[in-house]
Amino acid sequence: MIVKRLFEPSIAQSSYLIGCAQTGESIVIDPNRDVEQYITEAAREGLRITHVTETHIHADFVSGARELAQRTGARLLLSDEGDANWKYQYADRVDNHQLLRDGDRIAIGRIRVDVLHTPGHTPEHLTFLITDGAAADRPIAAVTGDFIFVGDVGRPDLLERAAHYAGTMEASARTLWRSLQKFAGHDDWLQIWPGHGAGSACGKGISAIPSSTLGYERRFSWAFGVKSEDEFVERVLAGQPEPPTYFASMKRINKQGPAILGGFHAPPRQADDAIAATLAKGAMIVDTRTAAAYALGHVRGTVNIPINSSFVTWAGWLIPPSADLYMIVSDETPPALTALVRLLALIGLDSVKGYFGELAIERARTRGETLRTIDQIRPDELSRRLPSGDAVVIDVRSAAEWEAGHLPGAVHIPLGYLVDRIDSLPRSKTLITQCQSGARSAIAASLLEQRGFDRVLNLTGGFAQWQHAGFPVVKGAEDPHAVSS
Repeated sequence: MIVKRLFEPSIAQSSYLIGCAQTGESIVIDPNRDVEQYITEAAREGLRITHVTETHIHADFVSGARELAQRTGARLLLSDEGDANWKYQYADRVDNHQLLRDGDRIAIGRIRVDVLHTPGHTPEHLTFLITDGAAADRPIAAVTGDFIFVGDVGRPDLLERAAHYAGTMEASARTLWRSLQKFAGHDDWLQIWPGHGAGSACGKGISAIPSSTLGYERRFSWAFGVKSEDEFVERVLAGQPEPPTYFASMKRINKQGPAILGGFHAPPRQADDAIAATLAKGAMIVDTRTAAAYALGHVRGTVNIPINSSFVTWAGWLIPPSADLYMIVSDETPPALTALVRLLALIGLDSVKGYFGELAIERARTRGETLRTIDQIRPDELSRRLPSGDAVVIDVRSAAEWEAGHLPGAVHIPLGYLVDRIDSLPRSKTLITQCQSGARSAIAASLLEQRGFDRVLNLTGGFAQWQHAGFPVVKGAEDPHAVSS
């Protein structure tokens, strides 16, 4: 048996290529939209992809299962579990497909794949037991998707909090508990190959370790250590991070059928003097330069989302799927541009109309155009200014971070919700954006400026620097005047 784990760090997501060395057949489980990587890896191992499947209808990325099956001629295997709301709507449009139910078995050469229905994270969720028939008659591993992670389990609140199915959180949590109790009867040696690692919003405490065993999880994971269903429900629902707003559209896209991309292509370069005209047409321009570069000079109306490890997350939160999208980039080489398009396509932002080079900013400066800046404020300066009452601190961190400690008098609006709640903010006062270290608040400052706020500052070093300097900190839940999720 040949096993390859392909990890996508931008969304902390794992896919699996599992092949039979004797026959050359293979299956890909939970492919993302970059389908070429699976074709390349299979060819490298002397395999042909004969089957493609996924554990569930994903919320955090657009599935590549449909396109990969079409590219390779593989049979597309999709869950037929769950109620009518959680059936794949495009399955009948795929000639070579098979619907899977609990207890089904797939042969990949001498490899046996047994299908288990493991609902809770989602109603249709499947887990795949993998048996290497050339060496054993018992499963070696389970591809668990978003059911069991290393150190955590899949969150059961997304149907309600992201897909907006009201009143489903507790019922889903109880279903997840029952799935775990049933699954716990498998052998200790069973390896756990999860769908996500640390950094994914599909759980709240996922380990960075790529795999585990059921025996280890039973001994050390909190989810197997709780003693009652009620305790599990309380703990699994507590402290879950805010689900990005784009999760709802990912569910819809993956249910209805993702578009076939046919690869990633660099967008066309735009004229250096066309930024203002592009904004005037109602397009969205995302400046992907560093926060420091953006703060020193940028065109008003652009939004700063730097290309770093959090780029995909904040792009998904803040870029409307229907936007006419343009990018400002520092690296104009074709590989860098294609990589940027790829990152956006992972979460369904397929239509990048064009890009501007960094030179466009410099030429605007030399033409005498007024570039905007984001001024910074140090913790000591903020401490002296706050008593005057002419400034409001906007804390854009998560609810858990806020409750652990925040600035006195700050208003809490997590970054992902800032645009939705921007009308609640006073335009007569200076707004000071603040996060943990200064990165998220820099994005927030650009959003506020884009929406017409003229007096915006960013707290240098964020809450960490404020706390390190010994200034007052308030702990606990929101105050009555806070604006939060």
